[in-house]
Amino acid sequence: MDAERASQFCQRLITMINEFDRNLDEEHQVAMRLVSFGQSITFHVTHLGYCDPSLIRFYGTLENGSLVELIQHVSQISFLLMAVKRVNPIEPKKPIGFLSKSE
Repeated sequence: MDAERASQFCQRLITMINEFDRNLDEEHQVAMRLVSFGQSITFHVTHLGYCDPSLIRFYGTLENGSLVELIQHVSQISFLLMAVKRVNPIEPKKPIGFLSKSE
């Protein structure tokens, strides 16, 4: 059951997000689109975290700059990775990584 822990799941998500990002040019960055109950939200991903055994935390910003944090159970994670114009194209691109382990 250890493979189902949020920490390992989070690591696999970060790997997939960074692989997607490596295929983007310098003008674009990774964003996530979430769709629920007919509503959709797009945000720029900055970090991921987890709370073992089963919660994943997504941190980022909305297009208007507002900070967001999404907490989801590993069994319910479903999102669309997409390329969007970078928020701050002057700063170097940073890979997505762990913020820290959440308690």
